[in-house]
Amino acid sequence: MMTRQAGHNTVDEKALQINLDATKYGTFAEIGAGQEVARQFFHVGGASGTIAKTISAYDMTFSDAIYGPSPRYVSRQRLMQMLEYEYNLLIERLADKRAGRTSFFAFANTVAARAYNHPSESHGWLGIRFQAHPRAEPNQIIIHVRMLDKENLQQQEALGIVGVNLIHGAFYLYQNPEKLIGALLDGLDTDRVQVDMIKFTGPDFHYIDNRLMALQLVEQGLSDAAMFTADGEVVRPDEFLYKKTVLVERGSFRPLTKTTQDILDCAKATFLKEPKVMGEETVVLMEITMQNLAAWGGPSGKIDHTDFIDRVEVLGKLGHTVLVSKFGEYFKLGAYLSRCTTKMIGIAMGVPSLIDLFQEKYYTNLEGGILESLGRLFKGSLKLYVYPVRDEKTGELLDVQTLKVAPNLQNLYDHLVENHFIEGLEGYNPEYLSIFSRAVLKLIQNGDPAWEAMVPAEVAEMIKNGRLYGYQGPVATPAGSTNYRD
Repeated sequence: MMTRQAGHNTVDEKALQINLDATKYGTFAEIGAGQEVARQFFHVGGASGTIAKTISAYDMTFSDAIYGPSPRYVSRQRLMQMLEYEYNLLIERLADKRAGRTSFFAFANTVAARAYNHPSESHGWLGIRFQAHPRAEPNQIIIHVRMLDKENLQQQEALGIVGVNLIHGAFYLYQNPEKLIGALLDGLDTDRVQVDMIKFTGPDFHYIDNRLMALQLVEQGLSDAAMFTADGEVVRPDEFLYKKTVLVERGSFRPLTKTTQDILDCAKATFLKEPKVMGEETVVLMEITMQNLAAWGGPSGKIDHTDFIDRVEVLGKLGHTVLVSKFGEYFKLGAYLSRCTTKMIGIAMGVPSLIDLFQEKYYTNLEGGILESLGRLFKGSLKLYVYPVRDEKTGELLDVQTLKVAPNLQNLYDHLVENHFIEGLEGYNPEYLSIFSRAVLKLIQNGDPAWEAMVPAEVAEMIKNGRLYGYQGPVATPAGSTNYRD
């Protein structure tokens, strides 16, 4: 994979630019991989103009004594404790002396780097609390990184680079958050580091929707996926899903129809009865792929960010957690979820998606073809829950039992059904079998009111009030009520 270019600045040049900027002054607190970020600033020279203090509180007792107790030392909670303590201490001790000419900052990281007795995946939290101008209220940026180098020294080097990029971006790119995100891996590539969570807060970021920033991580190739909850809070996927059973439905949700909801309801009812799921905490995800988003962006394939927010706003109002991913193939989605949890995973889909799953043309890039794809998909405790469909032309009902795939794959398909890797859903509403989101969308755009009967009532209200998807009719909200966009 090609290393990202650092624009006009190498990492050393970025560190030196900060060191030579007399208005920037702050503290570095680092736990878990050495003083790698601070070392970059010492290495290039002039660090006395930038660094007020560096600290490494490796011992848990010392760390707790300074920052307070934390259930986990490599966590968002610990990072926030570090940033708050170090920034407040900096202001307390230096504000009277240099507040009028200094933009103060506190940088912190807490990292589980590769160690001799710690062979598991390495990761870390990094953050900076900073003033954009002297005497200003502070802003904050926090990120979570996965460190993929095999050697400890390489991970330390990569951490130092990401840290410098984050600090430099906070100072000089804070008014252009998309560019800031793109610069986080300058001098690196995603074979070494991935950034799977980012959050901006503070007065200079008041206009930022962190769901769009999560999308940027995937769109710009810093991460394979990003996740946020129904209330818009961005979360680290493998932390959010850890030790939970997961049910996911993939779709465009443009709009979410009664069929979409029925698929999820039927799948959830079946999933929760599974012996491996009963008594476990379950997370339900609505997944949107980058391919799906790009497909609605017109010939250029450029993602329409307003359209994205419209979709996830509706999903959020319905209480759904959203996963945005670049996984076109289901086996890649399954592998990703299996990395996040060791518990059972269910994927809800309609028969049309199951038919696509058994199309060999989609697996020519795999040495083992469709057999390799299905082998990867069902490697762990994963199961497909399939909703039937009624053929628009013949009226025939297609379900798991009646579906026929290519003759050379029929025995394989039958094997997966007989062994309950693929299960048909029951209890569905027959009236919903002929509802398709693209047809509903066309009705909305053509001004045909028939679409309203094809989506849940609360979705219809949001479409009308928000004038989503090309809707031009009257709003549903009574006079004086608040539009959900406001």
